[in-house]
Amino acid sequence: MESRVLSRAGTLFSLPHLRKLPREVGAGPSLVTVKAVGSVADGGNLIWGRQLRPELCSPALKKEAVLLRPCLAAASSPAEGSDSAGEAKVAPAGFFEKYPALVTGFFFFTWYFLNVIFNILNKKIYNYFPYPYFVSVIHLFVGVAYCLVSWAVGLPKRAPIDSNLLKLLIPVAVCHALGHVTSNVSFAAVAVSFTHTIKALEPFFNAAASQFILGQSIPITLWLSLAPVVIGVSMASLTELSFNWVGFISAMISNISFTYRSIYSKKAMTDMDSTNIYAYISIIALIVCIPPAVILEGPTLLKHGFNDAIAKVGLVKFVSDLFWVGMFYHLYNQVATNTLERVAPLTHAVGNVLKRVFVIGFSIIVFGNKISTQTGIGTAIAIAGVALYSFIKARMEEEKRQAKAA
Repeated sequence: MESRVLSRAGTLFSLPHLRKLPREVGAGPSLVTVKAVGSVADGGNLIWGRQLRPELCSPALKKEAVLLRPCLAAASSPAEGSDSAGEAKVAPAGFFEKYPALVTGFFFFTWYFLNVIFNILNKKIYNYFPYPYFVSVIHLFVGVAYCLVSWAVGLPKRAPIDSNLLKLLIPVAVCHALGHVTSNVSFAAVAVSFTHTIKALEPFFNAAASQFILGQSIPITLWLSLAPVVIGVSMASLTELSFNWVGFISAMISNISFTYRSIYSKKAMTDMDSTNIYAYISIIALIVCIPPAVILEGPTLLKHGFNDAIAKVGLVKFVSDLFWVGMFYHLYNQVATNTLERVAPLTHAVGNVLKRVFVIGFSIIVFGNKISTQTGIGTAIAIAGVALYSFIKARMEEEKRQAKAA
């Protein structure tokens, strides 16, 4: 007997919006193939990673109150003990499907935890080993080693890459490398809290690039929401006790680099999973970062850099600190990517803002950084501006999707 994918097939086939699905009959149980039409933004619904046609989610069906449930096709044949040939077994709900909010919350917690630990450990290393180019290479090197081991054991399976995709990923990886190195130069030069305050300007650079480089029209409401960000960062910079131009300019270059990374990422859209994409980007970025590290810091490191660090903390702690900071860097970036895939744009935006608040707050507590009242107020205004900008932009994107789906 044939298994059916949708229960109560007679009721569904009687509706004018549904057509009979093609069947492939073979020696075993029959399989039903449904081709995805359009994209999620065009009105499709994702069920177990597959996409239903927009017609299946039309208003007419909603009025008829027909409930569509994903079932296991050919879960069992009558000979194996099924009670009815016309009834399909509903797939058992796993933990991820049963508690989606709890799982998403765990992802956010892990993302924040890894990010805070990375920033604290990273700054502690710079306090006794102020070589940001070399440390940036270590971050990427540990991450690449982690990816290679993961590929070797098949978790995940390595996705093949061709020359066309490689050409698309190289600009993304170069911008990623430049943004990463300049961020670390800033972290080494000024307080962690101040670097993150400057990096709150990233939405401003994104909006400017969209308007003047990509030619996209940015609504006046978005520009107005960025005003508090610019004002807040300016206030914080004027009275920051750890201020120096190297840290400030490096953080600004990092903002510009990550803005261009976003632009090139849109051009490099691919069906490859995010884990493999980030692994390939890390490998290319590592290759880009090695030459400047060798040229700018290599002679000093060989002369006294390594010896000074080992004399201060010991060889074992020095090596373990470098290993763990690289591991935390890779894991927090990977978990961030996996987390943002699970949530809507608005939740994504709020999550990014809260992450920055967590990092700034914990860095001030751990390192005991003294900040002036004006710096504290400026930082708060900048973060509030980022939150407002993110909220408005996410709402606009959601409205565009809904209009497109309609």
